[in-house]
Amino acid sequence: MINSRIFIIGLPRTGTTSICAAMLELGFMVAHTAYTQKTFDNAQVIADTPAFCDFKRLDSFYPDSKFIYLTRQPQHWLPSIKQLLQRMYVNVTRKDGGSNTIIKRCYQSTFAPFTLENIEKDEFLLNCYQRHNQEIQLHFAKRTQDLLTIDISEPVSYSKLLTFLSFDGSGNSNNFEKLNSGGKVTAWKDLTHDNKIASTKNGRISLLDYL
Repeated sequence: MINSRIFIIGLPRTGTTSICAAMLELGFMVAHTAYTQKTFDNAQVIADTPAFCDFKRLDSFYPDSKFIYLTRQPQHWLPSIKQLLQRMYVNVTRKDGGSNTIIKRCYQSTFAPFTLENIEKDEFLLNCYQRHNQEIQLHFAKRTQDLLTIDISEPVSYSKLLTFLSFDGSGNSNNFEKLNSGGKVTAWKDLTHDNKIASTKNGRISLLDYL
């Protein structure tokens, strides 16, 4: 069983799918979202839900792990996250089904109060983004070696990732592939790779040991 992990803790719509695709090509076992303990046991890299919400607990439960925080310019992030949250709203807030309980908890906590009125406001969403950023910076303030902060749209971001992961990046000019652009969110599902780890077991979630 793997003891340490690499957690991608950027908020949704900051490039989590693109970095997960890059990690696959670097040879890691990758889960983009993780809703079963088997997923946590088998993946080396875990992104998105619930990592962006539970990074403090994950840091405590999986010692010696590394964390990658993805940032994105507000003018690009705001319309993208707004579209996603509005599309998810009914399933995240309904009492009789909808999204799984992990998704509901993470989104309702990170974007609290999770109301339709709030998620339509740029100011509210920016406050959520900034609060998340501040929590991360404070948590890792004395352990900067365990946190990489990058904007994947910047040309130097890929080489920074390689350095952080102790890969030899000499002569490497690769950039992150832009996935899920234009509001699409299915790129990970459509991607075929032997190193992909399923987020659920036949659509079902399970209790997670770190909670």
